[in-house]
Amino acid sequence: MLRLQPVCTGDLILAEVLQGFRKDQDYEAAKNLLCSLPVHAMLGMNLSLKSAENFRSLRKQGITVRKTIDTMIATYCIENDLSLLHSDKDFQPFQQHLGLQTM
Repeated sequence: MLRLQPVCTGDLILAEVLQGFRKDQDYEAAKNLLCSLPVHAMLGMNLSLKSAENFRSLRKQGITVRKTIDTMIATYCIENDLSLLHSDKDFQPFQQHLGLQTM
């Protein structure tokens, strides 16, 4: 994707991805790569409230979102008209019901 269009990451994504590394060497390599991208601050009061609204909207439709952070990431992308590059089925309800754009 880096060759096709501009790519950025968010502070929440940075934390979520990097916490999963067990080996220090892998963690450092990933940290260096991810921190070379523009990093956006993703939350704040308005997006926190919108994230809660999106979570509740999906729940009213019988859809349970398993991770709050997924709701925050999806909401940030929806509200800022950004496409989300992912391989996580947990984002499908946001695509189908709330207009999340993906790559």
